[in-house]
Amino acid sequence: MKAALRKTVRARCALADHDNYTDAYLRDILIKTKSIAIVGASDNPGRDSNRVLRFLLGRGYRVSAVNPKLAGQEIAGAPVYATLADVPDPIDMVDVFRNNAAVPGLVDEVVALLQHPKFLWMQLGVRDDEAARKAEAAEIAVIMNRCPAIEIPRLFGGQHNG
Repeated sequence: MKAALRKTVRARCALADHDNYTDAYLRDILIKTKSIAIVGASDNPGRDSNRVLRFLLGRGYRVSAVNPKLAGQEIAGAPVYATLADVPDPIDMVDVFRNNAAVPGLVDEVVALLQHPKFLWMQLGVRDDEAARKAEAAEIAVIMNRCPAIEIPRLFGGQHNG
């Protein structure tokens, strides 16, 4: 990671108020994100993870799905991998569709990656402050209890593509 970006991420992490994110903060993250790994992605079109995956693909993001039961398949054209470590391309953001109990182990997996993502985004209802601190200590900015498929239209209308 370039020194200037590390400094920016470090400053963001130190100032993160996980109860209140500014629109500018969220907008900046969504603009800087080009590739997203969705952990807990489902091939069921009725599941939120499937709808968000399709939404993000439609907005031009490069999306990889992470689901060990579906590894080797595709969801809406996005390749599915068993683990984050199996995703061959750099990941800018990890989008978490897992329950709170799974977050500490997932953060361990994220921190263990050779190339850390810049952002860890936990979906609506997903929050773990201790895990967030651990990710932030590894210079990964964290968003909790938000959905990019809600934030993108709210912040950009029809104007933003990944």
